[in-house]
Amino acid sequence: MQRGHLGLLLMLWTAIPTIACGGQPSAPAASKAPAEPEAPASTPAPAPAPSPPVAPAPAPPVEPAPSAAQLAETKLQHGAELYGRMCSVCHGANGEGYKADQAPALAQPDYLASVTDKFLEVAIVEGRTGTQMSAWGMARGGPLSEPDVAALIAFIRSWQRQPPLSLDESPVRGNAQRGGQIFGRECAKCHGPTAPNLRLLNPELLAHASPGFLRHAIRKGRPPTIMPAYEKKLGDRGIEDVVAFLDSQPKTPRQAAPSQPAPIPLGKVPLHPKGPEPVGFEVFPKFTKVDIVAREYQRKAKLVLLDARPPPDYAREHIAGAVSVPFYDPSPYLDKLPKDAWMVAYCGCPHAESGALAQRLLAAGFTKVTVLDEGLWDWKQKGHPMRAGTEQ
Repeated sequence: MQRGHLGLLLMLWTAIPTIACGGQPSAPAASKAPAEPEAPASTPAPAPAPSPPVAPAPAPPVEPAPSAAQLAETKLQHGAELYGRMCSVCHGANGEGYKADQAPALAQPDYLASVTDKFLEVAIVEGRTGTQMSAWGMARGGPLSEPDVAALIAFIRSWQRQPPLSLDESPVRGNAQRGGQIFGRECAKCHGPTAPNLRLLNPELLAHASPGFLRHAIRKGRPPTIMPAYEKKLGDRGIEDVVAFLDSQPKTPRQAAPSQPAPIPLGKVPLHPKGPEPVGFEVFPKFTKVDIVAREYQRKAKLVLLDARPPPDYAREHIAGAVSVPFYDPSPYLDKLPKDAWMVAYCGCPHAESGALAQRLLAAGFTKVTVLDEGLWDWKQKGHPMRAGTEQ
């Protein structure tokens, strides 16, 4: 066989197995691109470490409960503030008394040693009918709550330097008729129904003044006040007769009136807003006479009448057209009062409470401020218009 035929046969023989196995004739081998390196298998992220437990927020510090001494001191301070604002105007800054209206000396040693807290409470809450001692308790329409009254009594008690006295509270055994004669001769000029000092015939006072309290006051007096001791002058029998006379007097306290929350809403101000300017008014600390104020009132001059007493007194009776602005706290009214009109403050003292209100008005920027000189009772006695109730 020729060499060429032999090469052809070898080529055919080599290709047969490939075709027989279903393959295709091989294409010329292409140059392979370099293989991409395989990404390494990803390592799972480690599980996050557990968070440490969160500590609860610390509780706020617990304030220790105030001690009994701290509570007593707070009560005393509150009572001192109330006394300074409401009582000192008549009874004096230190309870010395007689600053206005012959108000009694609350700090007098024998008085404090013989008076009960109940007596003081009733005097503060109910007041004294027919006197300048106002009813201050909320039950009577005044500004003082029960805790306020208790704080005020605690402050008054802080002046006490001697222990409570052991009083003779035995039944009254004197002769009331003889006692009435002694009272008229020895006591009425200071303690009668219209007397300038403590009015012993006051029904609220007699309802709560025990026989022992009265015996001690008559026997020992109230030094250094003008109240003398009658121990020697009257003797035991005379003193017992006076106590019997006082015990025979009416003791029915006045009935509690429906309370009007303090402060009473301000009424219409000024009176006669288109009226003429008042003539003859004097700027405080000078006073203006009742006759001059009454004349301008009747002339319908432009003015504001301010009742400086506590609300229960205003509700009982007041000058017709006046508004209630208590001397101890005029702040709720100041921005409602006209500064271009004359302010005429009055009370029954006749100058203590009205003067205190006038001072506060001047301090607040009012310039036309005066005080009714002779006070409310002179106005009433002269027949000028009055009104009862809380209406202006």
